[in-house]
Amino acid sequence: MSLCTRIHHHDKVQLVLGLCVGILFGFLLQKGGVTSYDVIVGQLLLENFTVVKVMLSAVIVAMIGIHLLVRFGYAELHVVPGSWGSNLIGGLIFGVGFALLGLCPGTVAGAAGTGALDALIGGIPGMLVGSGLFITLYPKVKPLLCRAPFAAQTLPDLLRVNRWIVIVLAEACMIGILVLLAAIGL
Repeated sequence: MSLCTRIHHHDKVQLVLGLCVGILFGFLLQKGGVTSYDVIVGQLLLENFTVVKVMLSAVIVAMIGIHLLVRFGYAELHVVPGSWGSNLIGGLIFGVGFALLGLCPGTVAGAAGTGALDALIGGIPGMLVGSGLFITLYPKVKPLLCRAPFAAQTLPDLLRVNRWIVIVLAEACMIGILVLLAAIGL
């Protein structure tokens, strides 16, 4: 039995791992400077590219890391089917919360961990109320969420190429963007 399978069958281990990874994620967001309202707004105004740099760096590492974990049997990749309907509804919910608070769910948790009152008073309760509303309304919105399913669930499936080709090309593009931002001083 693989490590991944053993962990999959232990709910308490999954919860502890999830909590530890979440705390580490929040710590890294805070250290990266993206739990600050001013940094987020600066990104939206295209004046401060800290968020882009942190997110691209995270995606570069995670993209390779996750696929190596899968390749060597330490993780399993479970792709959830997507649709245009779920992306539209999810994007609207995310966008409304982001517009009202200037923080996304990850940065809200990180900012709350630093004691930021906007995150503690507006963000955490907002996420809880929003989650509760979504759960309550889910049976009614489910038909909208399932509307217009994607033709393929991953880019390699859509392009009909080996996943490592997509990974190498995406990595090259993201590294190129980081190099360009550094070259122009952003």
